[in-house]
Amino acid sequence: MVDKDRFLDTALGHVVFDGWSEVAMRAAADELGISEEAVKALFPRGPVDMALAYHQRGDDEMAARLRAADMEGLRYRDRIALGVRLRLEVADRELVRRGMALFALPQYAALGSAAIWGTADRIWNTLGDSSRDINWYTKRATLSAVYSATVLFWLGDESEGSAETWAFLDRRIEDVMRFEQFKGRMRESGLFQAFMRGPGRVLDGVRAPRGAGSGQ
Repeated sequence: MVDKDRFLDTALGHVVFDGWSEVAMRAAADELGISEEAVKALFPRGPVDMALAYHQRGDDEMAARLRAADMEGLRYRDRIALGVRLRLEVADRELVRRGMALFALPQYAALGSAAIWGTADRIWNTLGDSSRDINWYTKRATLSAVYSATVLFWLGDESEGSAETWAFLDRRIEDVMRFEQFKGRMRESGLFQAFMRGPGRVLDGVRAPRGAGSGQ
């Protein structure tokens, strides 16, 4: 019996040439000797489900490597950067490039954004993030932006060992840390405190989705 992982392993060799497409799926199905109905059962929405399965596999591998990494003595910003770096190191550049083309299509843009958000969420959860208020959202939104920008840079990076990509990532993380420091100063200001006692009180009710942080 062919399961999702075995089909995906077979299909990846075709995706490199044919993209995340029906052509690649049919080629993998023919190679494995399974019917279109069997493929449909594995990936109901077709190539986009196959691409999302590949993305999820990368998230799983990144999380496993991040949990196993020796992070003693690393600053928190360096732990975040490590998560992004590991995520890219387990990915195949051409498969990601093909995926970017797929998720650029209007009908799949929301799914692509959700996948990026999921990667950011996985990194934060693996690092033990316990925030459940509005910070849960801002952390993931910020890291999603950093990750997206770094992926785009990485796709065009021809430097040895992707050295320019890691330097770019460090600069983006530094920008985030400066913003976090600015937020910290703002929280201590009288104007911000007055805002939080007034209209800003609505933010106190913002909570992470139920079940956030579980099963990572």
